[in-house]
Amino acid sequence: TMKFTGEFTITAPRREVYEKLCDARFFASCVSGVEELTEIDPTHYTAVLATKIAFVRFRFGITVELVEQSAPSRVVAQAEGTPIGSAGRLTATSAADLRVEGDDTIVAYEIDLSLAGRLGSIGQPVLRSKAREMEKEFVRNLRAAFHTEETS
Repeated sequence: TMKFTGEFTITAPRREVYEKLCDARFFASCVSGVEELTEIDPTHYTAVLATKIAFVRFRFGITVELVEQSAPSRVVAQAEGTPIGSAGRLTATSAADLRVEGDDTIVAYEIDLSLAGRLGSIGQPVLRSKAREMEKEFVRNLRAAFHTEETS
């Protein structure tokens, strides 16, 4: 099991950031490699995540459940995934806590990630750097989305 924590700032009201983080389609649009998102109901959805880890391409079938929504300050999601055509399992719990600082919203997050099967054999340093890369992209996309809304 690996744990990732961090925080980032979005220049937007907390309520808006919270609503975006709870919106499956919007959230998925900020994660690179998400395809075929299907909303089952407002707190459950499935998707396919295509990604490359250490020169190996993976496609995961993922189910996501929003297990806690405390507007406008906290959202917790659980994800489970199985690589398509390969043995293994990915489970992740991610929690985001939102606080206000002036005109900004600070998003503090914590992700617990656990990998089994072939995925578990990939070294932790490789997985950590992949997770950091995905995190940077997500924050960049999230910020860009709010920036676009401000100017439009």
